[in-house]
Amino acid sequence: MNEFIITFRECLEACLIVGIIYTLLEKNNLKREIKQLWLAVIAAVFASIGVAFAINVIKTSIGNASAQSLFEGVSMYITAILLWYVIFWLSKHVSQRTVMEEKTQKAVKNAGWGIFLVVFFAILREGFETALFLMGSFNMSGSFSYLGFFVGMTIAILIGYMIVIQGRRINLKSFFRTTTFMLVIFASGMVAYGTHEVEEFVVKGNHLEKFGIKEKDQIPRVWDILKPKQETDESFFYSYNINGKDKYTHLFHDKGRIGVFLKGFFGYNSNPNYPEVILWLISLFFGVRMWKRFYF
Repeated sequence: MNEFIITFRECLEACLIVGIIYTLLEKNNLKREIKQLWLAVIAAVFASIGVAFAINVIKTSIGNASAQSLFEGVSMYITAILLWYVIFWLSKHVSQRTVMEEKTQKAVKNAGWGIFLVVFFAILREGFETALFLMGSFNMSGSFSYLGFFVGMTIAILIGYMIVIQGRRINLKSFFRTTTFMLVIFASGMVAYGTHEVEEFVVKGNHLEKFGIKEKDQIPRVWDILKPKQETDESFFYSYNINGKDKYTHLFHDKGRIGVFLKGFFGYNSNPNYPEVILWLISLFFGVRMWKRFYF
């Protein structure tokens, strides 16, 4: 689900950018600039893949488990902040045709590879954001939905084509209002998961004593429920887990079948610490408040 929402939104923004510029160039019969546009799109796609690969290499190159947890925690906070910025400020202006047309006209006047640069960096920005958000989603859920990724991309391209090329009227505000609300929840989940990773850094780095705690079990929890079991009385809520240390996992445990989905989308944890819950509530309140201010 996360992959669909992220890919759909970012690809739709990219398609609107490309479509608006293409329409303007075609109307003025600027064939050389149209070639630059498609070259820029192709180059930006490959550059985005390279950025995603580089981010992943940086993450995996950190051998120390404690440092890697800290890296993931900090990257989650940064991603959440960037996500808020993107969904509230940048996307509010992306569909404004006049802004993109002004940039395009300036690039045409400057001649050379102006169109290429405008399109390349516009699409690369979307690609960088997509890579960062998808990596954050993967870190939270531990899985990746290729179906959601490709379906989101396909629908975004079709809608972008119908809006710009076919000239059909589609209520973009409704699209962005709905996806923005989902991303608000997603960003709050990233804050919660980032806080969980900071805890992992403290535990794995043997920093507990700095907080007056000797063992991990002494960390105060808001709740600690639904623990996996070695045996079960054939309860409907427990499912067999062949890979786990405990054979049976509760459906709503953060590694259970339903809990994994809740963890990936909401940042759910079946044994959260107090800072994790408090920061989740604060970020959710902030996000919902900003969402209501922009869309109502």
